[in-house]
Formats: sequence, structure tokens, C-alpha cells
Amino acid sequence: MDTIDSLLGEADQAWRAYGVGPADRAALAADLRLDLRAAAADGGDPVRLLGGDVAGFARRLADEAGVRRVRSDYGRILGTALIGAMAGAVLGYGLLMAVYPIFVRAVDIPRSIDVPIQLAVAVGYGIPAAVVAAGAVIAVRTRLRDLPKIRRTARLMSVLVPAAGIVITPITVGFAWATDYSTAPPVVVTEIAMVLAALAGATVLARRLSLREGRPASDTSHPDSTRVKPA
Repeated sequence: MDTIDSLLGEADQAWRAYGVGPADRAALAADLRLDLRAAAADGGDPVRLLGGDVAGFARRLADEAGVRRVRSDYGRILGTALIGAMAGAVLGYGLLMAVYPIFVRAVDIPRSIDVPIQLAVAVGYGIPAAVVAAGAVIAVRTRLRDLPKIRRTARLMSVLVPAAGIVITPITVGFAWATDYSTAPPVVVTEIAMVLAALAGATVLARRLSLREGRPASDTSHPDSTRVKPA
């Protein structure tokens, strides 16, 4: 039983890498488990039954079953999101520089009133962060229209990227405070790396979630699934 579970684990990893959805993986695994158990009951070796190449066998199995594959394209999506984010960063910085003097003149706060540092930080970081997030989402949505489920990916990014920004902003501000708001290159590079890591994580998570199917994993009644018998 341990051998069969191990083989099914390897097959599942191969199916994931091959772009097979959760419901189809469950159907393929259920059929393959039955066949391997039957072979073991007849005295056969499950490892030899798969020909020694579990990943290759799993891919052939998916092709023979006619399951629908979905390309993840994490690298392409992540690269596009980062380009959009950088364009948004430039736009956000310019917007902040343009809006801030107008805002100050419009409000005309008396000098006797101290503006809370939290408000200043929220404005100083919030406006550029919002434009950065929008740039990443818009770039993915408009530049990658050919990818399957890209609309769902963009929708999830519109939620997860701002959420990541909310989480990473106080961390970045805290790091800047700890370094006395230094502008030394290593400090600035570290701050940028922290923000980009949060953006990348949110983007990858959005794509991963977008590729999940609504059908529960235990459902093996997918119309494209077929009974599969190892050769």
C-alpha cells in the first residue's frame, strides 16, 4: 500500500506540472489506484507496471484520458505583473508629487496643527502603492488575454495584491524606521525587494487559486475522465 501511495504521489506531481486540474487528477488517481491494487493482488509489481517512469506514464495517462490541461505560465504572469508594477510605481510617484502640493494648498492646514505621522505615511505610501497594484493588475489583464482564466487571475490579483501591500507596508516602514530612514543603496534595495516579494507572492497565489476548479477534489464524475488501464 505504501508503494502504491508513493507512486500516486509522484503521478499527482506530474499531473500538476502538466496542467491537469484537481477534478481530473482525482479521477485519474482513483482509476490508477484501482489498477495498481488489482495488479498487486495478482502478484505484479506496481513499479514495473508503470515502466519505471512514473512522470512519463502519468502524462501519457492524462493524454489518453483526454483531460483538459491549463497552462499556469507563472513566469510569464509574474514578469508582466512586475513590469506593470514598475510602470505604476513611476506613475504613482509622479502623481504623488503632483497632487501633494495641491492638497496642501486646498486644505491649508494651520501651522499650529500637527499632522499625525500615521496620516503622512498613509498618504506617502498609500497613493504609490495603490497605483502600483493597479499597474500590475491592468498589465496582466490586458497583455495576457491569450491565457486561460486570466480574467479570474486578474480579479483575484485585484484583491490579493492590495492585501499584500497592506501587510508589507508597515513592515517596510518599520524597516525604514529601524535604519533611520536611510537612503543608502543596500537599504533601498532591501525595501524594494520586500515590496517586490510581496507582489510576486500575491500574483502567484492569485494564479494558483484561479486555476482551481469549483468541483470538489473527491468528485470523479468529470465528463472527460475515462477508465484508464496501464499498458
